[in-house]
Amino acid sequence: MARKVADCRDFPNEVGCTLTISGEEKEVLDAAVAHAVAVHGHENTPELREQLRMMLKNEEAGTTAAR
Repeated sequence: MARKVADCRDFPNEVGCTLTISGEEKEVLDAAVAHAVAVHGHENTPELREQLRMMLKNEEAGTTAAR
């Protein structure tokens, strides 16, 4: 299963946020929603979750740190 990435630099935001989250899709989506609520002032709604899910990208090979 491909890892997913949510990168705040890909989303319009007023605070200049540069956070990047990567992992399995559910982990990234849950963390991205929590971040959007806590930092960007969004409400945790099904619409927000779907919008963020649609904007997730596959993580490119070679971008993971050594394990």
